[in-house]
Amino acid sequence: MKTTITKESKTLIALAIFGIAMGLLEAAVVVYLRQLYYPEGFTLPLKPASSTILLIESSRELATLVMLVTAAIAVGENAVQSFAYFLYMFGLWDIFYYVFLKVFLDWPASILTWDVLFFVPVPWVSPVLAPVICSLTMIVFGITTVHLQQKGAYIRIRGVDWALFIAGAAVIFYSFVKDYVTFLMSEGLPLNIWALANNPHFQQLASQYVPGHYNWYVFFVGEILILIGMFHVFRYAQPKS
Repeated sequence: MKTTITKESKTLIALAIFGIAMGLLEAAVVVYLRQLYYPEGFTLPLKPASSTILLIESSRELATLVMLVTAAIAVGENAVQSFAYFLYMFGLWDIFYYVFLKVFLDWPASILTWDVLFFVPVPWVSPVLAPVICSLTMIVFGITTVHLQQKGAYIRIRGVDWALFIAGAAVIFYSFVKDYVTFLMSEGLPLNIWALANNPHFQQLASQYVPGHYNWYVFFVGEILILIGMFHVFRYAQPKS
């Protein structure tokens, strides 16, 4: 018997390939950067970078997000589906970024190795496992949403759901930046990476700063809030009339 592949399944496969390719592209760029700044291998503390380099790096990060958003909008049939496709691609991009870094550089050494996730407005730092968990959550939300819509369900993200998602994301964001924000405030430095880029006092301190402890309790509070929001969205998904 001939098996037919639905339009949604084809879209998920195509976007998976796109997200994985984006992960490869991102990993390749990071390989070049680490050859320039960390030829002996990447470890914290961070090495100084000029404001120009930080601006270019931030622009690259923004451009990556724009590419994922526009691809999701192009294939999504409604706002919720576009949001689901975006999260699905973002999760695959992030996970395969680490997969390809492991292939190219044999890094990270473990899932608890520290990494710098973003630079704006201050460096986000955490063990690799934390963003991987976030990415898996995004992928599950994306696939489940598309699958339910394919089955004829009407999915609506209500105000309470957005509140849970935003609160959870804010708590996770806090867990990523808390160490660096505390460090900067203790030294009386501005919470702006561009203002700090050419600050010799910051560069001296940053060259010695290594995060010592990640607050997994805070992270999982944020993750649980997001999971509750997801459960609420899927629990109240209604068949289309």
